[in-house]
Amino acid sequence: MAKMKRIEMRRKTRSGAEVGPAIADALAAEAERGYDLSEAKRRRVGRPSLGTRGASPRLSFRATPELYRAAKRRARQEGRAVSELARDAVARYVRTS
Repeated sequence: MAKMKRIEMRRKTRSGAEVGPAIADALAAEAERGYDLSEAKRRRVGRPSLGTRGASPRLSFRATPELYRAAKRRARQEGRAVSELARDAVARYVRTS
């Protein structure tokens, strides 16, 4: 029979504090009483917003292979992302309209 590797569970908080039996019991008791989710803070997941508040709308479009290669090359030369080049290009375009 194959030997099974024992996996140790970490007993630490996110901040690195050790969670002993007393803290574990207190957390379990709190969970059993239930949580008032109306007081919970909402946490956004994913990439940070490009604006000052809320989610950034996604804009997508198709490009020819040649345009995409040229954009990747230019982005690499400038040390930027292709999406950053596209945002700048669209911003310039709408400002001149």
